[in-house]
Amino acid sequence: MLPSCVYFINKLSLANLKAFLSCTKTNYATDVKLDTKPYQLHKLDQPPASSTTLSKADAVLYYTQLQSIRRLEASADNLYKSKMVRGFCHLYAGEEAVAVGIRAALRPSDAVITSYRDHGWAYLMGVNHTAILAELTGRQKGCVRGKGGSMHLYTKNFYGGNGIVGAQVPLGVGVALALKYTGTTGVCVALYGDGAANQGQLFEAFNIAKLWNIPCICVCENNGYGMGTSSARAAANVEYYKRGDYIPGLRIDGMDILTVREAARYALDYCASGKGPLLIESVTYSYRTKDEIQQVRQTRDPITLFKEKITSSNLVSAEEIKKIDDEIKSEIDQATNVAKSDAEAGVDELTADIYANNLESTIRNCLPFNPLSHKRIGEAVNL
Repeated sequence: MLPSCVYFINKLSLANLKAFLSCTKTNYATDVKLDTKPYQLHKLDQPPASSTTLSKADAVLYYTQLQSIRRLEASADNLYKSKMVRGFCHLYAGEEAVAVGIRAALRPSDAVITSYRDHGWAYLMGVNHTAILAELTGRQKGCVRGKGGSMHLYTKNFYGGNGIVGAQVPLGVGVALALKYTGTTGVCVALYGDGAANQGQLFEAFNIAKLWNIPCICVCENNGYGMGTSSARAAANVEYYKRGDYIPGLRIDGMDILTVREAARYALDYCASGKGPLLIESVTYSYRTKDEIQQVRQTRDPITLFKEKITSSNLVSAEEIKKIDDEIKSEIDQATNVAKSDAEAGVDELTADIYANNLESTIRNCLPFNPLSHKRIGEAVNL
């Protein structure tokens, strides 16, 4: 690169040389300092960082993750509409910045459990595109060999999506208790929607988490609706970050990935220091209608906002963005083809993975007179 730069510099006038040097310096930026969005606090004295540094490597990683989840969900949506995904299929489109921002802050010892919008989280925690889409279509290359489906994806340190509304929070507090009990510094992040925020089991979990100072971050992904019902019609108190009462809370802009990342770092430090649980209300959005899609994508879409931020800062070029987009499209297309064509697991796997260490040679059938032989497949799961 240097010889060509020297050649062009020799051809430039003084004025153009200054402009060239300015442009060249900007083009070679490896990190930039950016402001985060304002935070609202409950029972906290200091907010998370008001500014942060973003490196080029992280900019590329975060954009790739954001766009991968969006493409993944678009494919899942198409598979569902073509009836290749049975049952329910809840998408994460529009909320990607929440997951990517939190994932950026996690340490190897931390764990995550979420709701039925779990495809994006499974990908961020290490499950590849093929294993996710094949799981949705019930195929053997799925991350749990087609047995879990859309709502039940799992991998290391990821305790899945959960179909029972709000049930993941007491489970998450239990995971966090296990992390504390075994002497680790790990923290569990338990995510739930604003619709689940009215479930009684959440408040029971909040109580025991604070009573025992369990290291759990409870994240309310407030997208404004609980299964189609607006939060204003379902909740008398829509300040979800205050719902823990005696538990400190934060309200953040869930459409800004860097704001989410800094809030997650703050929360991890808080919980890992022995202070107990912390609530985060992440104000985000899931698309509902075509008109809303157009409006939100123009004004609040997390991918659009982040792309503009990293290109205008000259961390990532338009050409690099296009290359990333093309690679992701190709990967998702290949994964979708596998999800359509892969074989389903055989009926001989009905008894597989019921126990971690099964001591019986047979498993009781629907009736006890015709037991089934036990089979263990767990190690063959394709992640």
